[in-house]
Amino acid sequence: MPASLPSSGYFVVSNNGDKPATLTGAETPAFGMAMLHKSSSNGSTSTMAMVDSADVPAHGTLAFAPSGYHLMLEDAPKPLKAGTTIPLKLTFSDQSSISTQCDVKPASTLGK
Repeated sequence: MPASLPSSGYFVVSNNGDKPATLTGAETPAFGMAMLHKSSSNGSTSTMAMVDSADVPAHGTLAFAPSGYHLMLEDAPKPLKAGTTIPLKLTFSDQSSISTQCDVKPASTLGK
């Protein structure tokens, strides 16, 4: 995909702890900006807005998927190729973080 196009990031965050975890940010060298966003629908109107955080319940999960929470990824320094992976670091309110690898998929596989 061309570097000039924004993209979305979809994944599931699991929390095996006894307390809720608050996701506060994300970063990847594959994009200049990675922002937490949430889509919502109210009848025939859909909106998307940046959010400061997202709570992951204790012993639960939070899905980043189409029509809900997602990462808005913008300003890729170079084009990405489907079938490759990019590093992603998620940061939480307690200053902890996790690092993972994400698959680059074409838009035709949205949310799969």
